[in-house]
Amino acid sequence: MGQQNVLREITPLSAEDCFLVIQQVKHTFAFPIHVHPEFELNFLENAGGAIRTVGDSMEEIGDLDLVLIAGAVRHAYSNHRCTFHDTTEITIQFHRSLFDSVINKRHFKTIKTMFENAANGLVFSHQMTTNIRPKLKMLSNDIPNSFQNFLRLIDILKTLSLDEAARRLNASDNVKKLCNRDCDRLEMLMLYLHENYQRPITLGETATLINTSEASLTRFLKKWTGKTFIDNLNDIRISEAACRLIDTSDTISEICYKCGFNNLSNFNRLFLKKKELTPTEYRRKYFRSRFRI
Repeated sequence: MGQQNVLREITPLSAEDCFLVIQQVKHTFAFPIHVHPEFELNFLENAGGAIRTVGDSMEEIGDLDLVLIAGAVRHAYSNHRCTFHDTTEITIQFHRSLFDSVINKRHFKTIKTMFENAANGLVFSHQMTTNIRPKLKMLSNDIPNSFQNFLRLIDILKTLSLDEAARRLNASDNVKKLCNRDCDRLEMLMLYLHENYQRPITLGETATLINTSEASLTRFLKKWTGKTFIDNLNDIRISEAACRLIDTSDTISEICYKCGFNNLSNFNRLFLKKKELTPTEYRRKYFRSRFRI
């Protein structure tokens, strides 16, 4: 199997921002495997049973998960066995260049090492994740544009850099979780759905992509994503619609059809089911859970 392209995400973090914090309640993991140049610190609470993909590592996570991912490292989460009961995600993104002027100084030595290890993906110990959780929540819930938040971020990174039990992620540690062949197949399928979500896609054509039957494809997706083919496709479409609601001035009707739905009522119903908000409510509310500094 040849090398597959991976979605390159354009994050909301601008050149003028120090960092970006997004906190949200999760009801599904729909975003496909992707990369972006920014560093990302991602915290999940009550997400036990989900599968975390970072680089060539795929493993099932526990109820608490905290991982640091360097820029250009592919990553994603899939539902697998996660039940999504009060599941919270806090994502912090920042430019590596943010610390260029001090990263080689003595006080940042452990942070520099942590950043280097994050090139493989770095998952922190359960004890560290438990201890740092209040600081992450304080950072995400504090007043926007506070300089104090930047100092808190440095404190969080310094504390995490002292976690001797943190481990770099590597697929060789997880051969019992998901074999390389299944990893490649899942990545190919999700990439195909993401690249073609704007048009009608059938189960049959997708099964042909990996040379399998429709029934086998259904079982494969159910096993590793916890969802049917159409649920995976609709989740990607809803995820794309949510991004367009935030980042464009397109009408809801325009977004509906650009995202592959052929019925506005069906789109509104599915969006409400997945996000527990109507598209209009989601557009209004989004920036309450996101801020830049």
